[in-house]
Amino acid sequence: MTRAAVAWLAAAAPEPRAVRLEWERNPFQTQLLPAGKLWDVLLVPGRIGYPAFDVLARRVDSPGPVLADLGGTRTGFFVPPGTADRWAGTDARGAGRGTWIVVPCPGRAPGGTRWLVPPDGRGSLNDPILLDQALHEAAAMLAAGDKRQ
Repeated sequence: MTRAAVAWLAAAAPEPRAVRLEWERNPFQTQLLPAGKLWDVLLVPGRIGYPAFDVLARRVDSPGPVLADLGGTRTGFFVPPGTADRWAGTDARGAGRGTWIVVPCPGRAPGGTRWLVPPDGRGSLNDPILLDQALHEAAAMLAAGDKRQ
């Protein structure tokens, strides 16, 4: 699975072979890959991203790829290309065509960015509609928790 996931991620790069070779040499190294070709990434603050991930994981058997930074400040959901251009969610930043994402090798945790759900190598992505619903549910749960305090 990891080999297929590496090949799928590398396919987004201008030089896929170079990315695969770099990860073979050092699987703990991150790569800078362009968004917008095979996937976009919706970046949300960790305070809502982690609860949204939990909601999404309860709703679908296999969520698409999800990244998180080690400090828990950002969560990145891989979604179909073009989603970032149309996304209007509050506190979410879309990375689409013309942007680049720091990506760790699947199956490895380099230290700064890690996979909550690594790519499956088949191109599975998060459904934007289900993700939007999960983000809304997570925001409602957070708001309800804030009112109780």
